[in-house]
Amino acid sequence: MVRNAMRHRIGEEAVADELAGLSEFPDRILRERWQEMFGTAPPSRTSHALLVRAVGHCLQEKATGGRVASVRRRLERVTSDLDAGRTPAAAPTTIKPGTRLLREWQGRMHEVIILEEGALYDGRTWTSLSAVAREITGARWSGPRFFGLK
Repeated sequence: MVRNAMRHRIGEEAVADELAGLSEFPDRILRERWQEMFGTAPPSRTSHALLVRAVGHCLQEKATGGRVASVRRRLERVTSDLDAGRTPAAAPTTIKPGTRLLREWQGRMHEVIILEEGALYDGRTWTSLSAVAREITGARWSGPRFFGLK
């Protein structure tokens, strides 16, 4: 009966009710639900708390229509890369114009303001953060990595 109550209820109110009571379900029921949702049994030593979180996450996902398409595509690319033995590419970093970046280097604080096209540093406009990092360090650096964005 408990399992049937968990199954077939969709909608925000129903999901909220299920989520509120999920921690009360025995591990046996949560493990069965995990099996239904993920298509595989949970690892044998999965804690009650993790079972509750995973099942709860899936319930919320179903109620809200699943993952956003862009997230789904990104996950598929990462999975494909991992399956092929490649390191997944990092998601592109987008910095809004007006963002102020600070970095201490060799005892001096450096400030960069992101512009629509490039970056403002030391009174000059630079084409990229990497160019700014090179100016500061004298060596080739990934600008996003130097400023802690990767």
